[in-house]
Amino acid sequence: MAYPILAAGGLSAIITLIHVFMGGPEVARPLLASGDLAKHPKYVAYYCWHLVSISLGLMSLLFLWPALWGGSNDLAVMGSVMAALFALWGIGLRQFSKADLAFIDLPQGWLFVPIAILGFWGSLF
Repeated sequence: MAYPILAAGGLSAIITLIHVFMGGPEVARPLLASGDLAKHPKYVAYYCWHLVSISLGLMSLLFLWPALWGGSNDLAVMGSVMAALFALWGIGLRQFSKADLAFIDLPQGWLFVPIAILGFWGSLF
């Protein structure tokens, strides 16, 4: 068993749970309750919320499958690529956005850095 891949899967699963159970009430519900947002952008954003939920769950599975049940580490490589891209976008958004965002406003990108590192490292074994 590649323990770094297992750790990446565990961290990814924790982030998935945080996204669904803490982020839902904090982000998705206020989005739907927003009266000043038109119906189309509101439900497109809500759809994207669920796509992120699915992507995070899939990322967890990409790490946990080879860690727990064996098989090709290619799955973990794909999960690592996803985590690295999520990290790059999350960190870069703050720098490239025209909005005045502080780190506390958008820390999510940094959560994917250890997942990407552990996943890539574990894929070497």
